[in-house]
Amino acid sequence: MISGAVMVPHPPLIVPEVGRGGEKQVAQTAQAYRQAARFVVDLKPDTVILTTPHSVMYGDYFHISPGSGARGDLGRFGAGQVRIQVEYDRPLAQALSLRAAEEGFPAGTEGERDAALDHASLVPLYFLQEAAGGTLPFRLLRVGLSGLPFDSHYRLGQMIAREADSLGRRIAFVASGDLSHYLKADGPYGLRPEGARYDRQLMDIMGRAAFDELLAMDDQLCERAGECGQRSFLIMAGALDGLRVQAEALSYQGVTGVGYGVATFLPQGPDDARRFLDTPSEDSMSAPVRLARQSYEHYVRTGRRLPRPDGLPGWLLKERAGCFVTLNKFGQLRGCIGTIAPTRACLADEIIHNAVSAAAQDPRFPAVGENELKDIDCSVDVLAAPEDIADDSLLNVKEYGVIVSRGGRRGLLLPNLEGVDTVEDQVDIARSKAGIGRDEPVTLKRFKVTRYH
Repeated sequence: MISGAVMVPHPPLIVPEVGRGGEKQVAQTAQAYRQAARFVVDLKPDTVILTTPHSVMYGDYFHISPGSGARGDLGRFGAGQVRIQVEYDRPLAQALSLRAAEEGFPAGTEGERDAALDHASLVPLYFLQEAAGGTLPFRLLRVGLSGLPFDSHYRLGQMIAREADSLGRRIAFVASGDLSHYLKADGPYGLRPEGARYDRQLMDIMGRAAFDELLAMDDQLCERAGECGQRSFLIMAGALDGLRVQAEALSYQGVTGVGYGVATFLPQGPDDARRFLDTPSEDSMSAPVRLARQSYEHYVRTGRRLPRPDGLPGWLLKERAGCFVTLNKFGQLRGCIGTIAPTRACLADEIIHNAVSAAAQDPRFPAVGENELKDIDCSVDVLAAPEDIADDSLLNVKEYGVIVSRGGRRGLLLPNLEGVDTVEDQVDIARSKAGIGRDEPVTLKRFKVTRYH
């Protein structure tokens, strides 16, 4: 069970051995930090979940630190004598990785680059160790962030809470993250108006534990504000999903040009009204991918299309929608074919058909061979109905896909693709796919996508 949670910043300056007197300028934050650390220690958790923006970070994968433990120091900040060693909750890490694999969720212990504790982990651990009298009385699960959407981070928090419950763990959550880095013209990063706006909105949300509003925050505002904690806070919020929460914002400072917020969260019991995102189940998260894999593997091995299997979730049989099936091999595209609108009796049939097309009929690649099947990863994008838009000001590359049309030529690009960072890029690529010149007038449609990994 989750017994409590805190959001804390991670400026090395706040550690006296680093600050050497300079920490006095953030004395208010330090006082609140010690209060938050005492809050966590008093919960007597078996395991602390620590989310950090400065562990290894991947665009489409959550890294869970593997192994039996780790150590680190603040030597790069001139305080090599500040050393911390932690024991990892290895069974929880393994259980979480296994559950993620079963549900097709992109998280696990693969991809370790540097086992040492990063400074966004060391700073909160410093205060926790101080509050505990010099020895950390709990194990740790250290989790990195990703470039995936906000709701994926929230879902990871839900999954962590479920797996901790299944193992009988009493957990506390420490979400490490600074707020905006653009608060002062003479600060290290400069000034942007979005900085103060983001910090005000974030502290208001966290002070009320209004996690539905946290999920709905404008990702463009977050990007312009230069925050590094939003996704860390979202994982924490997901772990508290479905609970009535007593929140207390302890402090906020922006004196260095970077925003530092401290808050505590104490669960008060279940509250279904505070379920802000449906808990992912095996059916909802992995059934489309499992069906797509069955389809293309059956075709590659037999040369015949897969009959619709028994026992599929009802929504795959009732819903009609266009979908794209994407195959990757060793991280590189190996095939992608889809339909903009439904062409089959149900979504299950759409997935079965498009999976075969992706494996055998993508003109950019030879057909997938049986010897390749073990190396193929699959994802399924289910498209909402496209809507007409007047111009590209109504697009958002993270949220909406685009369909560009002129006469009988039509090009489509899915949302949230690596390397497609602007609306201009998105429209230009869709034009190119359709053979439409940059100066030719076009009509635009946008659509949303539910992506299953």
